[in-house]
Amino acid sequence: MKLIIINGPNLNLLGKREPEIYGNATFEDYYKKLQEKFPNIVLEYYQSNIEGEIINKLHEKGFTFDGIILNAGAYTHTSIGIGDAIKGITTPVIEVHISNTFSRESFRHQSYISPNAKGVIIGFGLQSYDLAIQSFL
Repeated sequence: MKLIIINGPNLNLLGKREPEIYGNATFEDYYKKLQEKFPNIVLEYYQSNIEGEIINKLHEKGFTFDGIILNAGAYTHTSIGIGDAIKGITTPVIEVHISNTFSRESFRHQSYISPNAKGVIIGFGLQSYDLAIQSFL
């Protein structure tokens, strides 16, 4: 099974940015733990702060991988383009969020990804990614 985790803007700052919301761990450290926990899965990771690069990666992997785990960060609430990219590919996408977006500002309650995603996992911290991987198994 081939899965890719795609993280959007500011998620490269995990471990530094708002630790009261996102925790103290870097994503790179957590990614290593995921690779160890799921050794039989080909797991890739990609992060970009640029909307078009995320769309390009969805197009690149969206016809050949078994699943995409996407945390589009703030683009979740603003990017019709990312939502359309998900609609245009055949690989299923699980939308994940580290924090409970519904307990935060009201603009974070809207997602342009959810209508096109296979499922949504919100608010379980970094474990949200683990749960998304399990959903593909």
